[in-house]
Amino acid sequence: MEYRNRELERKFKEASGFFKAVLVIGARQVGKSTMLKYLAKNENRTIVTMDNDMDRELAKNDPRLFFQTYKPPILIDEIQKAPELLEHIKIMCDESDEKGRFWLTGSQRKKLMERSRETLAGRLGILRLFGLSQREKAGFLDPAALDFSPKSLGERQKHMPGNDIISVFKHIWEGGFADVLSATNEMAQTYYQSYIDNYLIADAVNDEGITDVAGFRLFIRACAALTGNIVNYRTLGEAAGVSDVTAKKWLGILQDMDVIYLLEPYSNNELQRMIKSPKLYFCDTGLCAYLTRWLTPDSLREGAAGGHFFENYVVMELVKNYSYARDSALLSFYRDDKAKEIDVFVEENGRIHPLEIKKSSNPEKKEIKKFDIIEKTSLEKGYGGIICMSDRPFPIDDRNSLIPSNII
Repeated sequence: MEYRNRELERKFKEASGFFKAVLVIGARQVGKSTMLKYLAKNENRTIVTMDNDMDRELAKNDPRLFFQTYKPPILIDEIQKAPELLEHIKIMCDESDEKGRFWLTGSQRKKLMERSRETLAGRLGILRLFGLSQREKAGFLDPAALDFSPKSLGERQKHMPGNDIISVFKHIWEGGFADVLSATNEMAQTYYQSYIDNYLIADAVNDEGITDVAGFRLFIRACAALTGNIVNYRTLGEAAGVSDVTAKKWLGILQDMDVIYLLEPYSNNELQRMIKSPKLYFCDTGLCAYLTRWLTPDSLREGAAGGHFFENYVVMELVKNYSYARDSALLSFYRDDKAKEIDVFVEENGRIHPLEIKKSSNPEKKEIKKFDIIEKTSLEKGYGGIICMSDRPFPIDDRNSLIPSNII
């Protein structure tokens, strides 16, 4: 399979030249080890995975012997399965000034980040990789900041293929796992079922101690059915036959495994009566489509859930963009107790860029009137608009545009 360059490569190379150890986190099979092996192809770097039973046992039982056997510079895949190595990595980092000695990957974000930060504080850079974005599929790796001004949107449009609903929903349906891109519909379904059994369920049982496998399967499907909605633990718990407390715990596990993404509500004392629960999205829309039994791109596009999946796709493209960008931004959504909602706030440099998401080529432009709520805050209202199926950027007023979904 031909390698597809990833947007994170630029940031990873810089981090490897700055930190003694770099950890890339992300869900199983999103391409963490593939990217690092590609970057290491011209290096004399040892490569070892903790998915290998013998190597994992050696690492856990005798870390010193492990590093006598596998010497740095080294790439250690799925290090969360042998956290005993972290203390020895710390010692070896302190013994050398060499940068980039340890390249690590892991797929349990919260626990791994907490433990690695405690052990390797000041020595470790942590980066996050998601599945393939639409830009990566198109080969457009733009290091420039995402700017919602009409001029910048017009420049980005020049580099991307046309924005059409068929292509967009093909991208949504196939998701971001590289192995699915060349698969038939039948093989894609087989891949996702294997992914659930061999990774999600296996890791939940072995690493998280979940014993109610049947209930956890139902819970994952319930999350998929509610993508794009406000999190309701009671609804999720009832669907899986578990308590609200268990539902909250399981949702945290799926978030930790980068299966789901929780978009937090905007928090500001200047705006009153705001909702406190996050919105639920899947990091991979292809997996979500499989779980909800949308078995072709056409059925997904034409089905009742099409709007929610389009919103999920846009939110995750924004998340990926800002995760890989030189400058980060805080993403949130706004909703008050009267159900007035703005789909995404992008907050950076003291400005809020308000964004609505509509699966339409010509959405109602009155949607931007909701953006006036920002004037009640001390933050400046930046460029924004409606991310939609428009075939080109089109100004609505001097601050807002119709934004084709394929250029974000």
